[in-house]
Amino acid sequence: MAVKEEGRVLPLLPLRGLLVYPSMVLHLDVGRERSVKALEQAMVDDDLIVLATQHEIQLEEPTPEDIYRMGTIARVRQMLKLPNGTIRVLVEGLSRAKILEYEENESFYQVRVSEIIQEDVDDINVEALMRSVLDYFEQYLRLSKKVSPETLSAVADIDEPGRLADVIASHLPLKIEDKQTILETLDVRERLEKLLSILNDEREVLELERKISQRVKKQMEKTQKEYYLREQMKAIQRELGEKEGRMGEVEELREQLEQLEAPDEVKEKVEKELQRLEKIPTTSAEGGVIRTYVEWLLALPWQKETEDDLDLKKAEKILDEDHYGLEKAKERVLEYLAVQQMVKKLKGPILCLVGPPGVGKTSLGRSIARALGRKFVRVSLGGVRDEAEIRGHRRTYVGAMPGRIIQGIKNAGTSNPVFLLDEIDKMTMDFRGDPASALLEVLDPEQNQNFSDHYIEIPYDLSKVMFITTANTLHTIPQPLLDRMETLYIAGYTEIEKEQIAKEYLIPKQLEEHGLSKDKFQIHSDAVLKVIRHYTREAGVRNLERTIGKLARKAARQLVSQDRKRVVVTTKNLPKFLGPEKFRYGKVEETDPVGAATGLAWTAGGGDTLTIEVSVLPGKGKLTLTGKLGDVMKESAQAAFSYIRSRAGKLNIDPEFNEKNDIHIHVPEGAIPKDGPSAGITMATALVSALTEVPVSRYVGMTGEITLRGRVLPIGGLKEKSLAAHRAGLTHILVPKDNKKDLEDIPESVRKDLKITWVSHMDEVLKLALVRDPDEGHKS
Repeated sequence: MAVKEEGRVLPLLPLRGLLVYPSMVLHLDVGRERSVKALEQAMVDDDLIVLATQHEIQLEEPTPEDIYRMGTIARVRQMLKLPNGTIRVLVEGLSRAKILEYEENESFYQVRVSEIIQEDVDDINVEALMRSVLDYFEQYLRLSKKVSPETLSAVADIDEPGRLADVIASHLPLKIEDKQTILETLDVRERLEKLLSILNDEREVLELERKISQRVKKQMEKTQKEYYLREQMKAIQRELGEKEGRMGEVEELREQLEQLEAPDEVKEKVEKELQRLEKIPTTSAEGGVIRTYVEWLLALPWQKETEDDLDLKKAEKILDEDHYGLEKAKERVLEYLAVQQMVKKLKGPILCLVGPPGVGKTSLGRSIARALGRKFVRVSLGGVRDEAEIRGHRRTYVGAMPGRIIQGIKNAGTSNPVFLLDEIDKMTMDFRGDPASALLEVLDPEQNQNFSDHYIEIPYDLSKVMFITTANTLHTIPQPLLDRMETLYIAGYTEIEKEQIAKEYLIPKQLEEHGLSKDKFQIHSDAVLKVIRHYTREAGVRNLERTIGKLARKAARQLVSQDRKRVVVTTKNLPKFLGPEKFRYGKVEETDPVGAATGLAWTAGGGDTLTIEVSVLPGKGKLTLTGKLGDVMKESAQAAFSYIRSRAGKLNIDPEFNEKNDIHIHVPEGAIPKDGPSAGITMATALVSALTEVPVSRYVGMTGEITLRGRVLPIGGLKEKSLAAHRAGLTHILVPKDNKKDLEDIPESVRKDLKITWVSHMDEVLKLALVRDPDEGHKS
């Protein structure tokens, strides 16, 4: 039986997740303010303190209702303050204590307790219980690895039944509720019986864990054994020449073959390769090559195609949404759709979009695909020198793969995509072959239904593909390749077209990309026109888009850094954004020049004006040509010079001028290479002007080649040249009569502002270009 002593008042230290039995010595870490003050009070008094556990471990500030009523009176043996402010305390449990009431204290809990002192019990039943508890505890220690075996010898020496129960309970991994139950059980016999029941449960749980562990171990051993046997079986199969490791992947590929929509020839080829794959050992490198080849054959869309959207109105709307102008290209696409509706099956056309950079050739290809409802594939051919890039590598090479055509078809996933071959004029050739010649089979409507890729080996039908090629110039494309394509010229845009493109496409696009809105950023129409005239000189709109992007960036910076609500770009503040004007516009010579004529030239970047200057110097008839001219232009200069010598008398020029003078013909901007058969009449006009001292009209531009008899031969690129003349502010251009057929290519807005005169002989050119006849007012 227990004896109670009532009336002691001691400070209380609530414990979280921990319980202290009498006779236990352990360290506690104390950090809560109230607990620290309770400890300090205990050290002031007689080092005694009550330790009681709180119900919920999460509670930071427990109330009296949250703390168990049964606790332990303990003595504070040692106190150490840690660097983090926590106090580490060594306590020794002395006796059980029941909390009777809480005393009033705001700093910490102070309780009145009833101390419970354990009597010695001398009973044979208790002795039997003690032995049973020790026996069960020994079995628990054997099964458990959480308690050290040395604990048994320490516990076996305890002869007090109550203390024995407390010490064993402190070593068991029990829940706080179970430990509290042991603490609150005052009767020693009952306490030993409860502990015996708990030990029995724990022993059964540990026994079950041991059985589960053994079962798992056996299962692992079985798995390892099976793996070992499988490896032995594979080795035996290898020795017998039977099928082994590749069976799984071959079956997987066969399943894909069953679902493949392809000609019988393809399926037979795949099956044949799979049979080879089955017989090849896993370690052989050839197996990987065969598998990759089979995967390519299975991945290609042999008979899978998208259905064309043949709604002409919808297609026209899509094309107009994406591009302004480009009427001929749009018309050709709509014609294709119309014919498709009539015949249901038509070989894919092969279009070649030719024009300067930035006019929308590549983006037009993407719009055509959207209008047709087809997949779009783009392959850039710029700088391609290896024939294998087109036809693929043979499978005998390491790292072999199909060419770009087959790769593009695979990526599209259909056999009838819109396939854009970009920059076809920039292919080159070297010792690895001629890729342009390899393209002949791809772009020949009569041959491409059986296109043979070196890697795939099986002919692939490309006749359903709509091929579109783009180029800046045609003269670098081999004639046989050019012959297989339908050429569509996309010339530069007029000012009016550029202004519309900027308003409808470029400005909204740049506003979106820079996170701006129309309320925050605006460009006046006259400012857009000034950007076109004075800050960009191009046939396309790429630089125009960049310049608008620059304006948008500067506007965004002002809106953010200067906290402005709106930025408006006008002609007045445009230089603040873009700096001084880069190009002259509409400024012809102030006076009619002598010995200088304005020619019209075509470049890969569109049309341009070309001033040709001639100086007559005392000398012995030497003809000097400068300005980095090509062979064709040098020959044009020689022809013009010979023509003037033959017509010297009629032109009122000294017949012996070539013996007394040196002639210097110069084309400014000497760093830029210049060549082409269209500067003959310009050189002749400048020569006649220099020799006769008759000025050339500053408003006249001209283009055309000259013969020794003075005939004017036709030229190319009339639209681009007329646009250049219009941009430069010329009002009158002289064009070969044989180019009348190209008149409809010139935009109506340009034709209104330009007077076009068709000439067939040099005499007509001189009459129109010179301000007066050479024989009037000639200085002898």
